[in-house]
Amino acid sequence: MAARSVSSTLPSTPQLTPSRTWASRLGMPHALRWGFVGLLIFMIGDGVESGYLSTFLLDRGLEQGQVGLLFTVYGVAAGVAAWASGALSDLWGPRRVMLLGLVLWVTFQLVLLTIALPSLDFTLLLVSYGLRGLGYPLFAYGFLVWIAACTPSNRLGSAVGWFWFAFTGGLPTLGSLLASATIPALGAFNTLWIALGLVIAGGLVVLTTVRERTGFSRLAPEGEDPVATLASSLTILWRNPRIGMGAAVRAINTASQFGFLVFLPVFFTKVIGFELSEWLQILSVVFLTNIFFNLIFGIVGDKFGWRQTIALFGGVGCAVTTLAFYYVPLAAGPNLIVAMAVGAAYGATLAGFVPLSALMPSLAPEHKGAAMSALNFGAGLSVFLGPLIATLFLSLIGVGGVMWIFAGLYLLSAVLTWQLKLPATSRHAVPSNTQ
Repeated sequence: MAARSVSSTLPSTPQLTPSRTWASRLGMPHALRWGFVGLLIFMIGDGVESGYLSTFLLDRGLEQGQVGLLFTVYGVAAGVAAWASGALSDLWGPRRVMLLGLVLWVTFQLVLLTIALPSLDFTLLLVSYGLRGLGYPLFAYGFLVWIAACTPSNRLGSAVGWFWFAFTGGLPTLGSLLASATIPALGAFNTLWIALGLVIAGGLVVLTTVRERTGFSRLAPEGEDPVATLASSLTILWRNPRIGMGAAVRAINTASQFGFLVFLPVFFTKVIGFELSEWLQILSVVFLTNIFFNLIFGIVGDKFGWRQTIALFGGVGCAVTTLAFYYVPLAAGPNLIVAMAVGAAYGATLAGFVPLSALMPSLAPEHKGAAMSALNFGAGLSVFLGPLIATLFLSLIGVGGVMWIFAGLYLLSAVLTWQLKLPATSRHAVPSNTQ
């Protein structure tokens, strides 16, 4: 986003009318309340495949390397779309960006289901699944920009917490749980059709019920050069090194999550000995824990400090729980309770990075819009980074070696986070313990 769009993108004065509704009392912006519901439904549809697609494709005859490449291409598209969600919102408005994401998701899911998967044409699979990867970041992160554009700064942390609650509640928590029920009853392929229906339903809920006007208009000032707007949302990564480091931390945050989806379904079913439905239940527990800790760590971050929470609970915590998620099931065997327990610990520590959504805009008080684009870019990059690591190293060092790589990255994120001190110009706007 452009630097000159700060006032319109992240206003210092409230734009939402104060309300005493249940939504506002829980920290959810009243005018966007149905948007959170629609986002949850959309992300359930997007998350249906997350726990079993790699196994499904391998069973259909694809090789592990092909599956890894497919997920990597999807991740590249998601990374581009995550960055574009912020930049295009400046140019077109968040609502239009969300509509574009919905159309892309539905269009290429139809291609995937009607042509690419039945024929198993790998080139067509790469194109259709890859381009579908543009859909969910434009929709979801477009809504995140909408939240940031119309929510008062003193309530933004809670609003962002609800965003991640809905986002991770669908992908992959309730999505995987739904798949665990529909696959035995309807089959794996038909479950992908159910995902399509949920995505359409969620998109329509948001686009037909949310009337908050900020999201209907471009966020950048009228007449601002579109090229300059797009360029600013990228150049801030090196113009402000702390923003670049923050984007790297965000990329590390969920890299393991997306990398795990490439190889852990096979590891837990073929090596440990779980049934596919049991693995999906484990995955649901991981992210069911995560969605609640998204809210908890938002509160902890305000009390304990943003940097401290991210570095200790997120970075160090995830390094420990990532290794536990491999070594404990390997030692305990197909013990569902034990696997769920270490999975829940991993899911909880993933949420330790939630305060980054409040910290990033505060790192660039004069360029908050561009900082949001950088945050979204980091989030999208994680979809690419995780599968890439799995693709490059799985055959060389095995599952255990890849888990150590992810653990090392989490420790690196803790070191980087400790450098993210707020500039003096923004410290008056946030509690002192977050600095």
